[in-house]
Parts: sequence; C-alpha cells; structure tokens
Amino acid sequence: MAGRIRDEDVVLVRERAPIADVVGESVQLRPAGGGRLKGLCPFHDEKSPSFNVNPALGYYMCFGCGESGDVISFVRGTEHLSFVETVERLAARYGVPLHYEQGSAAAGRQTSQRTRLVAAHKEAAAFYAEQLGTPEAVTGRQFLAERGFDQAAAATYGVGYAPQGWDALTKHLRGKGYSNEELILGGLVSEGRRGPIDRFRGRLVWPIRDIAGDVVGFGARKLYEDDNGPKYLNTSETPIYKKSSVLYGLDLAKKEIAKRRQAVVVEGYTDVMACHLAGIPTAVATCGTAFGNEHIGLIRRLLLDQDEMRGEVVFTFDGDAAGQKAALKAFGEEQRFVSQTFIAVSPGGMDPCELRLAHGDLAVRDMVAARVPLVEFALRKTVDQYDASTTEGQLAALDAAAPLIAKIRDQGLRQRYAVNLDRWLGLMDEKFVLARVAQSMGSTPQQRRASPAARPVDSAATAVERELVKLAVQLPVLVAPQYDALGEDCFTLPDLQAVHAVIAKAGGTSQAAGGEPWVGALLEACEDDQTRSLVTRLAVEAPLSDFEPDDRYAGAVLARVQELAATRATAAVKATLQRVNPEEEPERYYRLFAELVSLEQTVRALRERGIGAT
Repeated sequence: MAGRIRDEDVVLVRERAPIADVVGESVQLRPAGGGRLKGLCPFHDEKSPSFNVNPALGYYMCFGCGESGDVISFVRGTEHLSFVETVERLAARYGVPLHYEQGSAAAGRQTSQRTRLVAAHKEAAAFYAEQLGTPEAVTGRQFLAERGFDQAAAATYGVGYAPQGWDALTKHLRGKGYSNEELILGGLVSEGRRGPIDRFRGRLVWPIRDIAGDVVGFGARKLYEDDNGPKYLNTSETPIYKKSSVLYGLDLAKKEIAKRRQAVVVEGYTDVMACHLAGIPTAVATCGTAFGNEHIGLIRRLLLDQDEMRGEVVFTFDGDAAGQKAALKAFGEEQRFVSQTFIAVSPGGMDPCELRLAHGDLAVRDMVAARVPLVEFALRKTVDQYDASTTEGQLAALDAAAPLIAKIRDQGLRQRYAVNLDRWLGLMDEKFVLARVAQSMGSTPQQRRASPAARPVDSAATAVERELVKLAVQLPVLVAPQYDALGEDCFTLPDLQAVHAVIAKAGGTSQAAGGEPWVGALLEACEDDQTRSLVTRLAVEAPLSDFEPDDRYAGAVLARVQELAATRATAAVKATLQRVNPEEEPERYYRLFAELVSLEQTVRALRERGIGAT
C-alpha cells in the first residue's frame, strides 16, 4: 500500500486543480451571479439546478441534497475513488509531484490500485494502436477502410489491433512492470489453463475512455471466421470500468454536447466515428449495454437539462425490429429528461456508418436533421400494431396509446398528442380520447407523487444576518474589523450564531487572508457536521446583490445587522419599561428610560449609516 501523501502536496493539488474546470468536465455550469456557477447535481437526480460552485474559494455545494466539498471531494465522490487515488489522479493531470510519508522508500514509489490500472490501460491502448500498423493487422486495416475510415481517423479514435497470439499484450505489460494480478483485475488478461492469456486476440480494438479521458476499458470486434467468440467483446466489469456509467465517445463529444445542447445516441463505435466525421460531433454510444439511468444522468448534466434551458437528445436506432424495440424502451426513459427527445431512423434502416459509406456525410447530417419526436414515434408504432379499420381495433389501440400520452409532462403537448391520436385512429371524437387519457393519468406516477414541500424562506432580518456571515466567510477583508466586535445577539438563528462562533474560533476576520485557506480553517474549527455544512453552503452561495460585493455594500449590511439588533434591544427595553412603576422603582425606571433613549439614538445613527453606505 502506498505511503501517506504529504499534506503540503495535497494543498498544492487543491490549488493547482481549478474546481470550475474539474466540475465542468462532467457538469455543464452556467453563471449564477457574484462569480458563482451552477448546474445539475451529479450526486442526485434533479430537474432544476441546485448545484453551486464558487471558483474563487474552491468549494461546491448542492442546495438540494446537501453534498459539499472541494475539488478533491468532488472527484472522489463522482468517480468513486479513494482519497489517495483522487489526489494522484489530479496530481498527474496538473503536474504536481507527490511525496509520500510513513513508509519505506519503496512505499513512496508505489501508487494506488486505480492509478496502476489506468496506467496499464494507457500502455495497452498504445500497444494496440502500434500493432494496427503491423503486417498481421492487414485485415483490421481493411475492415476500417471498407467502412470509410482512414489512418488519420483510426489515430484520432485510438483504434488498434490485438495480435492473434495468446499472450502478446501480457508479455508487453509484464515487461513494463505490471503483475499478472493487476492485469487480470483490470480485465486486460484472463486466467488460462497454462497461465495468463490476453483477453482480446485477433480483433480490432477501440479504447473506451471515461469522461475525463482516461482509458478504462476496450471494445473489440471480431475479424476472423475461426473466432468462436461474440461479434463484439467488451471489457468486463472492473474496479475502473462500469459499462452502465460509460458512454463511448463522450470524452470527445462532451464540449460540443454542452455547446450545442444536443446529444445524439448511436449504437456502435463505428457509428460514433461516422457521425463525428460527418459533422455530428455530439454522438456517443453505449458500450455493450442498454441505455440506462446512469447514462441519462451523464447526458443531462452536460446538457444542463432543465426547464429554462431546453436541449435535445436524439436516439438513432436501426430500422429493424430490434431497433424499434430499443426505441420504445428509450421512450420508457424519456420522462427522465426535461430536454426534448427525438428519434432518427435513416431510409432503408441503415446505421450511421453504413449511411455515410453509401451516401456520404450529408446523408448522416440529413438523417439527424429529419428526426421526429420520440413520443410521436412511440405512439405511431403502438397504433400500428392494431387494425384501425375496425371499432374494436381502434379502441384497443386507444387503450394501448393513452397511457403513453398520459406520461407527457407538458399539459399543452399532452392535449395536442391526444388530438393527433384521435385523427390517426379516425375516431373523430376528441373529447372521448381526452377522457381516456385523463383516465390513464389517474394511475401515473406523476399524479401519485406528492408536491414537494415548499422550502422555508428566511425573513428579511435573518436574510441580512445570513448575508453578513456569508461575507465574513467569502470576503472577510470587507467586514473586518467591525465584524469581530459583534456579539452573538446580533444573530437570531442558532445556526448563524454557531458559524459566528466558528469565525471567532478561527481567529476572526481581522486575521483572515480569505480564499480557500480561510474556508478550510473555518471547516476545521467546526465541531459538528451541521455547522460544517452551513459554512460550505455560505462559501458557495451567491450574494443577495446582483453585483459583486464591495466596501460600500459590506458597510450597508453591517449597519443593517447592527440596526436590527439594536431595534430588538429597544423593543425589549420598552417592554420592560412598561412593566415598571416609576413611583415604586424610580431608579430602575429612569435607568431603563436612559437606556431606551440611547438605543433609539443608536438605531437612528445606524440607519443613517446604512443609507449612506448604499
């Protein structure tokens, strides 16, 4: 096991790895005011963005599920890595040399399991790519050429060739210092009767990369008739490869998906290549598995798939029965998207690779451009199964199609498709069809699901108190040293009082340099998870102002919080004064009266100061 990474190296990794860039690899972020960014949370399924990032401080927080942290915790949580694996991955990416403690010199040279497996896959990809140029790989090169891919295309996508020998890759990687156990664990090698053997032999090989660009697996296509294996053989599940959470081509397509707000889902590796080369750079494919929930999550976060920023997801399937079945299955998941979903089927049922080869790049672009809404496709395919020339067939088709329409979220769209269905079936009775759809809606999950509870809204007083504590967390120089002189009674909520105490414990705003080290010091000073969570939340929240806070803004907030505290004190003194009899307790009465006059003067002065600061 590797030794402990030196603390100063971990700090340097945090500083060198910009959180906006790292998060932006898997989450489409947009400005949220005050220099902050927001997007759809990668830690839970949501329709509207609650995930906030503060690049200046290096922290994130989701106001929906409560997940929070820095760039290391983000990668660790989204990639399911250990702390050491995460630091090593970021260090390698941003050129930070790591030093290890608590171990021998050998321990310092060791690396984590994931790092070793990723490095082995990178070596394997380079080996396969080199083998594509050997005499033995002529069949593989011919396969690519017959499908319209030249040497440059093969290099762009890292296509390689696995030699027919039993252990060519095994010997190569063993020579690079990898053990049999590591190669078997990574799915590169299998345990044969006489020792380890290559998993892929005599096949054309595509490296499968995760969203960050690391090679985590391979897809291999059969080339020879005497190969008794399946047409396509993929890497099995390993510690670094989970097919349900990987989309082939996503590392190349992610920026275009975010830019164009479009994702095109195809079925195979060559289809992705064909689409990209034909001018559809948003194409991705699943890796030997059905398009599922985790794939949806990946695409939604890149599309920023929410109500106010509608994108589109285009599914392309073969025109055969299997392809149509896959399309109908995709419709079953369609409601998980907010974006519009479409299906594109080429004339003659050719896949994108075949279409490009037969009719050129323009034909591929035209196929995608001619997409039809997935709901319409699903409805028509459902209706086509029945004989609409008979009354019995019309009613059977209506009963089969009505539940599909009932799933449509948009009320106007739902009504229009109900009207369309009436016309397709020739019933000429829109009210009857709408009633049938409404009847189906009674059992839909949307109808059964309770409305989400409204989030509590801070009062005006607690809102400005929160804003002041937020300034002390994010920009302590703006409120120092006045903030440090405030008492606990300036804050009405126990949570804010707790953070105020943490700020004092960390040395106060007068001693704070600001930035990530200051937030880190506050988090260390927290004694419970609830306070720690609130500190992180305050570090990423946008200011109440539409503009970046400055000295004038901070001064106004400080004055307002002090004014509110003085107003509360004034009310308390007034209430006490009303209960005191001046004849029975004259000394106490006049002391309270003097205190009241002083407090009222303080309130007026603070109010004027606040007005002057705005």
